[in-house]
Amino acid sequence: MEHSGTATVAERPEALLLQVDGREVASYVWRSRLPASTAPRPFLHPVRTLAGTLVTDARPHSHTHQLGISIAAPDIGGRNFWGGRTFVPGHGPAWLDDHGAQRHRRWLRHTDSALAHTLNWVDRDGAALLNERRSIACDPLTGDAWTLSVQTRLANATDGPLQIRSPAALGRVGAGYGGFFWRGPSRSEHVRVISPAGSGERAVNGTTAEWVAVSGAAEGREWTVVFTAADETTAADRWFVRSRDYLGVGSSLTWDRPLVLEPGGAVARHILTVVADGTLSDDAAAALAAAARSGP
Repeated sequence: MEHSGTATVAERPEALLLQVDGREVASYVWRSRLPASTAPRPFLHPVRTLAGTLVTDARPHSHTHQLGISIAAPDIGGRNFWGGRTFVPGHGPAWLDDHGAQRHRRWLRHTDSALAHTLNWVDRDGAALLNERRSIACDPLTGDAWTLSVQTRLANATDGPLQIRSPAALGRVGAGYGGFFWRGPSRSEHVRVISPAGSGERAVNGTTAEWVAVSGAAEGREWTVVFTAADETTAADRWFVRSRDYLGVGSSLTWDRPLVLEPGGAVARHILTVVADGTLSDDAAAALAAAARSGP
């Protein structure tokens, strides 16, 4: 056990367990011992509903670089911090030896329901491109739902301008991923994607809807995950949504044009994820998103 004030949190060699009202709802793998091709980074998995239903996946066979809930980016200064193949304009996805990694530096706080730490995003030679401060908190919302708060501040650690790009910015239409990303469970039935922008991947991908919800079921247990932005800056980012090849929702740092951080420059984002038991209607999902934004 490690201690922070009077609160404690159970710790394994590489993971911290997070709780809501005494129930374990998530594990934060803060030091991942993964192949370089995955762009090793901290991630949340497993993440569960209050009833214990699993709502994340990590290292699935088809996309072994997708890790539960994480913060990742496919192109930062020409390095791949997403994992897997790199999109090359005029060629397509290709395996390159260009993967970076996120390294834990220092704990700022951790209790049984919240944590904060600093990280370095480094290239294959160990040179830092970004310095990050990350905060994660788990809060009760209703008797059937809880809220996961993920905040990040990314600062340019180099002495020159640093470009952050998605594959869409390099010509792959619709592939604007990079930033906060949730990988849903592979074995899901009755999958449904809804938002104020419409229903289904085609209607939601690339929009700035106020919230996005994904529902599914596994072994007869239904679940819904609702995503919403906690501030105006994050709300301006587009949603990246996949439901055909795999289940995934991301809040895109940059869609079809580069985001440039000048030396000393930084960006901050804050995503709220509501993890609920049952299949929610549009109105119920909207209500939970609004309740999460109003705070515990």
